[in-house]
Amino acid sequence: MSTFVLAHGGGHRAWHWHLLRPLLEARGHVTLAPEIPMDDARATSADWASSLVGDMDSIAELEDVILVGHSLAGLALPLVAANSPIARMVFLCANVPVPGMAYADYLDENPDAVTVPPLIVHDDGRVSVSWETAREVYYPDCEESVAREAFAHLVPSAALLANRQPCRLQAWPAAPSSYILCEEDRVIGPGWSRRVSVDRLATTALELPGGHSPFLSRPEHLAELLSALA
Repeated sequence: MSTFVLAHGGGHRAWHWHLLRPLLEARGHVTLAPEIPMDDARATSADWASSLVGDMDSIAELEDVILVGHSLAGLALPLVAANSPIARMVFLCANVPVPGMAYADYLDENPDAVTVPPLIVHDDGRVSVSWETAREVYYPDCEESVAREAFAHLVPSAALLANRQPCRLQAWPAAPSSYILCEEDRVIGPGWSRRVSVDRLATTALELPGGHSPFLSRPEHLAELLSALA
């Protein structure tokens, strides 16, 4: 039995894991899906990590913790692993930070890593997307009703602000890593994901069909893959 800590991506919430969690629990695992303050314009990836560590510390005797980070949450995963006993980090269609480097600078050097969709920029610097954009880039292979409900739960994200902050990680943590990409992902480049998995994480990426949100479009397939990692 493993404990899956599920870290949602930018603009998303713990709710977005609701189809995946019972499938993992039916396989005998424990799941935890914290709310991460990615909608806080003042919070950095280090603050996200602190929030995750706090939620994990509030539950006694977590066993064999597998930390799964979707999309923007990838920036927090190694910061959590550097401060908590993590059995494995799983980057799910996720960014992979570079210690000491702002992710915006990394993206300048690796333009195929992220395709930024059309954004609605709010006065405080946070961003959101329209229904049409969410349907096209986040949920292209979800059933219509699932996509609309997922969109209704989106919140403004401080993604652009967080990307400008240097990563506070001093050295990559010892916990092993896995990467799961989606072959038709329109946000995180599949080619980049394959490359970063080998070059940075020393592993071959695991691949699923479909778009950016497999926890909604194919939760059964994702649960099987995650359970196999456990």
